[in-house]
Amino acid sequence: MITLIPLNTTDANIEKLNIDELLKGVSQGDTAAFEALYNCMKTSVYSYAYSVLRNVQDAEDILHDCFIHIYAAANTYQRQGKAKAWIITITRNLCMLRLRERKKLSDFSIEDTGLHITEPAHLSPEDKLVLEQCLRLLSDEERQIVILHAVSGFKHREIASLLDIPLPTVLSKYNRAIKKLKKII
Repeated sequence: MITLIPLNTTDANIEKLNIDELLKGVSQGDTAAFEALYNCMKTSVYSYAYSVLRNVQDAEDILHDCFIHIYAAANTYQRQGKAKAWIITITRNLCMLRLRERKKLSDFSIEDTGLHITEPAHLSPEDKLVLEQCLRLLSDEERQIVILHAVSGFKHREIASLLDIPLPTVLSKYNRAIKKLKKII
């Protein structure tokens, strides 16, 4: 059975850092804090962007753009202990902007590419294929909720706030999605 694990860090010590403190350092021009913030949040930002856009290149662009926005706006962040939510909100807004641009430019098909997820190094190619196929069977909203919770480590309450849907809906959609995945696997 494949288990989704948080991929928020490349170094166990980075996980212990307070993202609020890192943002404070970024607002003061500390490049080491910016690098640590990037290493801590890159997988969550990319995974969320990909779950919305389902296009590798667009998700990579959003990852890049998100950190440019963070660097430029770090001094406007009000410390409330919700830095991850602030970063994912920036990501979501950039994704929505990208979707609107796509619709304006061409006849947009959301199913234009295959699923691509940043996976742990120990995940075999066969497991990755199974994981991709399983996640394709979930609805867009279910996939976003599963990725935000299982990969990015967000709490259900935070997901409800980010996606602007009621907490009971998030819980039921997450549970249904997990049941679907278990049934498939």
